[in-house]
Amino acid sequence: MSGIYIHIPFCKQACHYCDFHFSTSMKKKEEMVLAIAKEIQMRKSEFENEDVETIYFGGGTPSVLTSEEINFLIAEVYKNYSVSENPEITLEANPDDLSSERIIELSKSKINRLSIGIQSFFEEDLQLMNRAHNSAEAKKCLEEATQYFDNISLDLIYGIPEMSNEKWKQNIETALSFGIPHISSYALTVEPKTALNKLIQTGKIAAPKDDVAQEHFAILVETLEGNGFIHYELSNFGKANYFSKNNSAYWLGKKYIGIGPSAHSYDGVSRSWNVSNNALYLKSIEEDKLPNEIEILSITDRYNEYIMTGLRTIWGVSLDRIKTEFGSEYLEYLNKQTQKFLDDDLVFIENNILKPTPKGKFLTDGIASDLFYLNLE
Repeated sequence: MSGIYIHIPFCKQACHYCDFHFSTSMKKKEEMVLAIAKEIQMRKSEFENEDVETIYFGGGTPSVLTSEEINFLIAEVYKNYSVSENPEITLEANPDDLSSERIIELSKSKINRLSIGIQSFFEEDLQLMNRAHNSAEAKKCLEEATQYFDNISLDLIYGIPEMSNEKWKQNIETALSFGIPHISSYALTVEPKTALNKLIQTGKIAAPKDDVAQEHFAILVETLEGNGFIHYELSNFGKANYFSKNNSAYWLGKKYIGIGPSAHSYDGVSRSWNVSNNALYLKSIEEDKLPNEIEILSITDRYNEYIMTGLRTIWGVSLDRIKTEFGSEYLEYLNKQTQKFLDDDLVFIENNILKPTPKGKFLTDGIASDLFYLNLE
């Protein structure tokens, strides 16, 4: 199984917490769509013996593209690659782009999964984050989208300054009231070069608190699991048969090609990433050159990556796989490093699979970094 990720580097406005690559100027949008189509075609040899099972439009805000532009890019993938019979084709979208007409239009396209950036159902949170939509638009778009799409995911952010546990519960309950089968939820993090960081530095808003985020995370897990969701990855909850196939492929180490500025690719042995600059990307594609850098992953890189992704998912880290794929030196090292987390009831081993305990889940990334192998070859 393999996937194609398409990065659309445009947004109507900049959210205060975002450090992804995008531009708020749409001037080069048409040129960018043609360049992305050309990159799709330039890279077809990378998947000669692979079926594409997922196509994912991420960003930025892919819903700023017209339906014609989306259909054109999907057609380019079909023209140049072998696509499986029922691929998962996801569009990330913002509520302000999802009018009734637009939802109906999209439902007639090959898009069969929507990932909607709600973040919060409260006006003051949306304003704090500088989201382009309001609370009424968030609810209206979910009401309408659920009439035309069965497979919908929505994003929620927790750990927002001044958000009480009660308010956070209301956010989750509102999401559940629409019968959505998949929820992705992330802690509000403060990235260095963002507007949010500046607002905190200048004392205009309070900094997010770790203990609040941890309480919100516990409420999230308990509420969603109590409503039949499976917590299959640290930030992702899905009903049975509604896990994101695209994201699961990343976590399970499957191959994927990332198309567009700043997009990353992985082929099992190397990782590559495109330049995070729209003008340089366009110039490079125009000159028939792929605008990317490639890094061949060492055995240590691959081990560390497997620890990070494995611990974050319900599939865990297979100790048998560590031994066969990386060797007994890595397994001995892992066993030694794991001991203190076993003693503190933060991880457990069952059927030779290492997983975090409920107590350890929120701390997964920190635990993983302590299990990384640092004596680079």
